[in-house]
Amino acid sequence: MIGVRDTRRARVVLAVLVAVALVLIAVSYAGTGNSVLRPVRTASSDVFGGAERAASSVGRFFSRSGSASSQVAGLQKEVLQLRAELSQEQVSKSDYAALRTMLLVAGADQVKVVAASVIAVGQGYQQTVTLDVGSSDGVRVGQTVLNGQGLVGDVTAVSGDTSTVLLADAGSAVIGVAVAPSGQLGWVTGPGKTADGSGVMRLQMLSSAAVLAPGDQLVTGPSASDEPYIPGVPVGVITKLISVNGALTEAADVRPYVDYSALSVVGVVLVPPATNPAFAAVPPLPHPGPTVTVTVTARPGPAAPGASPTPTAVP
Repeated sequence: MIGVRDTRRARVVLAVLVAVALVLIAVSYAGTGNSVLRPVRTASSDVFGGAERAASSVGRFFSRSGSASSQVAGLQKEVLQLRAELSQEQVSKSDYAALRTMLLVAGADQVKVVAASVIAVGQGYQQTVTLDVGSSDGVRVGQTVLNGQGLVGDVTAVSGDTSTVLLADAGSAVIGVAVAPSGQLGWVTGPGKTADGSGVMRLQMLSSAAVLAPGDQLVTGPSASDEPYIPGVPVGVITKLISVNGALTEAADVRPYVDYSALSVVGVVLVPPATNPAFAAVPPLPHPGPTVTVTVTARPGPAAPGASPTPTAVP
């Protein structure tokens, strides 16, 4: 019943509105000079003109809103572009030193490299990084990758514009090394992903006659066709000798020169060295400063009777 009463009421209201609209249309078409209809036309203008002006204002609002939205979108795009340019400028400045040191190592090893940036890092236990250079830049599988500190890894996969590098500290990496300056040969294995993040490599020597000491430096040893590692690239420094039961050769812990958690600019070796650079790229060993020795000699001098001689310092 409530629905029936509401429907009838709506119909009545609609009929009244239609009638009023017809009357107003007739009035609007009447002569403008008719003094009798002028008050009616004025009243209708006052009543319905507000609604008309409101509708016009709403239309203009949405029109302006559309224009403002496009302007805001344009400004946001410009802001994002400026931020990107600023970020690129900051990155370029921070990477300049890394690029310079990498080129110094490459120059010491007498190799030709193509510079690259790390654009992705392997997830989980995949100790790999992705570089922004590929086959179009001359990169191929098996090439050595280095940076300003030393050995980064080797290329394991290549596409047209990118390449994948297995890091030298990966658990599956085995690197032939030579000890400086003796040239004794051995191999190091990466620690893989460690819970404490120590990142210490393990060195095992080939010869039982090899003698090691903490502070000895390691570089990559010679490989067949210079793959996957060219010789002479710094690897790390021995930090501690390890005693392994039943082992016939010496072992040691090695701290790598490269920080594999903070890679940025690297170089992919396109042309290996013509000759083995040996230890040309090894970081210089710290040299202790000169020690000043002062000798004190006792010389007799004039003194009161019973007094002991006064020592005199001789430089």
